[in-house]
Amino acid sequence: MPDRSPTVSEARLLSVLDTAVDGIVVIDERARVLVFNKACETLFGYEAASVVGRNISFLMPPDYASEHDAAVGHYQRTGERRIIGIGREVRARHADGTVFPIELSVGEAKTPEGPQYIGIMRDLRPRKAVEQRLAQLQAQLVQMARVNAMDEMGAAVAHELNQPLTAVMLYLQALTRKLKSGEDEVDQAVLEILGKASREAERAGSIIQKMRQFIEKREPERQPVDIRRLIDEALEVTLLGNDGAAVEVVRDEMPDQPALEADPIQIQQILINLIRNGIEAVKSRDERWIRIATRTADGRLLVEVEDSGAGIPGETVRNLFKAFSTSKKTGLGLGLAISRSIAQNHGGDLLVEPGGGGRGATFVLSLPLGVTATVNAK
Repeated sequence: MPDRSPTVSEARLLSVLDTAVDGIVVIDERARVLVFNKACETLFGYEAASVVGRNISFLMPPDYASEHDAAVGHYQRTGERRIIGIGREVRARHADGTVFPIELSVGEAKTPEGPQYIGIMRDLRPRKAVEQRLAQLQAQLVQMARVNAMDEMGAAVAHELNQPLTAVMLYLQALTRKLKSGEDEVDQAVLEILGKASREAERAGSIIQKMRQFIEKREPERQPVDIRRLIDEALEVTLLGNDGAAVEVVRDEMPDQPALEADPIQIQQILINLIRNGIEAVKSRDERWIRIATRTADGRLLVEVEDSGAGIPGETVRNLFKAFSTSKKTGLGLGLAISRSIAQNHGGDLLVEPGGGGRGATFVLSLPLGVTATVNAK
């Protein structure tokens, strides 16, 4: 059988290259472009005729271009692979100067003319756009859950705010009567009453401010946070009203709380959701308590929220963290789904020990420790 014509083989190869969806470029050992397929023309905005023979570095941002020539030379001298055989995300430069992300994998071919390197490139901009859109949708879901939680707590908040504000008026009335008594000097009792009035007013303002921060729509902002303070504030917001007042809160926390990098509002949202669920689980129980504990393990901070409820049935556990899955009469079933999503976006997770058989459920929030400093408990 006669050998196949090299021209036919080459034509077949070029046909395959030009019908490939991904950009494919072939360079020689001096980084000169030998093949530049149709997908590359679309990807970079150059025609193949204007590219072949040029150094591949012109398709890269300046910082990548200098590193590329050094990496090729290092491989040829030592045989150590830093790029070849390893797929990774890099930045490329379009003909109009735009820098954009691509996924690049590089292979090597031994030829009679010396080694040649084949790069396969995929435009990551569509995937990045989808990821950004998903992040935006998640932010909208987070906002929806906050608004839903605010709606459910609105009546309790209004009732609870009335108590400190009423106390303010009573203290001020007492102060007025004292001043009208005709005494020339203001004694210590007046100052004490005034101090009580100021503290109650400050408490009312603090509650309002926390609720405004909780519902405010904004981008996540990670910063060093004190988990103990977040728990304190979550309890203050959640235990409003008679339902919360009837529940005993047991704190079992480390004396030196490790600091971590997190978005305080989002982490507080998780804590509020877990505490509210715990209160809901013990409402009909003779023994009503929730336990909040913190500890560290394997470079992570663990926050455990345990309740004295009846536990979570097996059929409920399977769908517990799925969106729009709820056994409650009210609510959208988004709380735990969004809480787990927030935890995972922080590099952590939200898990549950369902309990049962006389034990209540325990939710475990796991967050990576990104800061070595500790915050002393007060």
